[in-house]
Amino acid sequence: MFSWVNREHGGRNAEGEMFQTVTEGLQSLYTKKLLPLEQTYLFNDFHSPALEPADFNNKPMVLLVGQYSTGKTTFIRYLLEQDFPGMRIGPEPTTDSFIAVMHGETEGVIPGNALVVDPNKPFRKLNSFGNAFLNRFVCSQMPNQVLQSISVIDTPGILSGEKQRISRGYDFAQVLQWFGERVDRIILLFDAHKLDISDEFSEAIRAFRGQDDKIRVVLNKADQVDTQQLMRVYGALMWSLGKVINTPEVARVYLGSFWSKPLQNMENRKLFEAEAQDLFKDIQSLPRNAALRKLNDLIKRARLAKVHAYIISHLKKEMPAVFGKDSKKKELISKLPEIYTALQREHHISPGDFPPVARMQEQLQHYDFSKFPPMKMKLIESVDKMLATKIAGLMTLIREEESAMPARMVSGGAFQGSEEGPFGHGYGEGAGEGADTEDWIVARDKPKYDEVFYSLSPINGRISGANAKKELVTSKLPNSVLGKIWKLSDCDRDGMLDDEEFALAQHLIKIKLEGFELPNELPAHLLPPAHRKHHSDTLSIPFAE
Repeated sequence: MFSWVNREHGGRNAEGEMFQTVTEGLQSLYTKKLLPLEQTYLFNDFHSPALEPADFNNKPMVLLVGQYSTGKTTFIRYLLEQDFPGMRIGPEPTTDSFIAVMHGETEGVIPGNALVVDPNKPFRKLNSFGNAFLNRFVCSQMPNQVLQSISVIDTPGILSGEKQRISRGYDFAQVLQWFGERVDRIILLFDAHKLDISDEFSEAIRAFRGQDDKIRVVLNKADQVDTQQLMRVYGALMWSLGKVINTPEVARVYLGSFWSKPLQNMENRKLFEAEAQDLFKDIQSLPRNAALRKLNDLIKRARLAKVHAYIISHLKKEMPAVFGKDSKKKELISKLPEIYTALQREHHISPGDFPPVARMQEQLQHYDFSKFPPMKMKLIESVDKMLATKIAGLMTLIREEESAMPARMVSGGAFQGSEEGPFGHGYGEGAGEGADTEDWIVARDKPKYDEVFYSLSPINGRISGANAKKELVTSKLPNSVLGKIWKLSDCDRDGMLDDEEFALAQHLIKIKLEGFELPNELPAHLLPPAHRKHHSDTLSIPFAE
């Protein structure tokens, strides 16, 4: 049982609360500590709807965003390795709806209006966006192993031009912001031939303000250009992103071609395989890190709610009791940047915790400041106590829960094909080369290595460490790497190398110079033939540093 508990209180904390899981603890903290503050100061009207139980209990979600024909729907098809209900793929703008692809025992499509009344789905608060949106929102359910661990949200292809924004009938950026606050990963897809970021796409990316840690960028269809063009495309993409994502850190960009058809250009096959594997690992880690992500989002929400309470209570305090309310309201709205600065100094708040000034000014136009609630320090103190003590306890509990439960990873679909068999990433490369052959792989180049070995004047068939060092340092590898190679190569631990051990050392140097990682323990297929009996007699020798 997992509970953030004080053992002296019979498995309960000081307030008598008992929690079976981290998720239950997060939900209880939000309901009892943060939600009262949000409701008092109209946080849910200004920023984000209140969270519900399904928001804490749902599976990790991945949101795909990109311009039309960048391969969003194809990317989902690639991950699942099967079609999903409602899927349409084509070069023209085919996906005109938000599609939540989720696990279900039977295949089917649930329309948006039915979806937002289902208490088991985390979409109930989308009801506020109205029928124009709900008519363009569906849930595609199907039995699929990948969807047992994650859900995927497909979005309409983004076009350029003011007409496209108006014709949607709902606030596209606001919907994206709603999803951005609740998903675990946001993937921005770009086409190697379509790098321009339209006005609507820029607005969509800005809707993810404050969610920078969730954003990953995929440059899709990268096999359609050669290496030189790919370098130029990558540079152009980074330049375009730099103008929209206003952070000093560069977003992680994955290159590849995420569909099941043959590569059009084979020059960068190894690069694409490595990039796909990195992206798969990132997605596979989502279930394991889901509780930590929800905790992080709750902290961000609590900080914003506190700042919002300070702003609302300050506006209330500045309002006159009887006359001149309208003129004072206009004055306060125009001076909102100065109010931000004053609150930053008074309460020692970071400028990054404040909501955007322009949007806040626009929203405040519709409210009567005299009806705002005054400052209630008990609510603020309750949230401060939650952040200072309760959250710290949950951080510890998350790791305890992870260590006690089996590792949760996304499996099935494309993830399965990338893990096992001869087509798994890295199979037969680097230190793994020769694993499935009977001959010692080092023997292929041993005559060349023997020439160097015998030029070092071996005594009784061995060369000393000093003589070996003179030759090994010519590789220009750092001493830390050469030290590891020495430990892997000196199989009998006598401080000297015979001809087979020396050949092994040269082979490991070659592996490193080709860009592969060295193993921590010497694989059985690399063990020199003359040392294999000694190795089996002494069992296994740990060669890790």
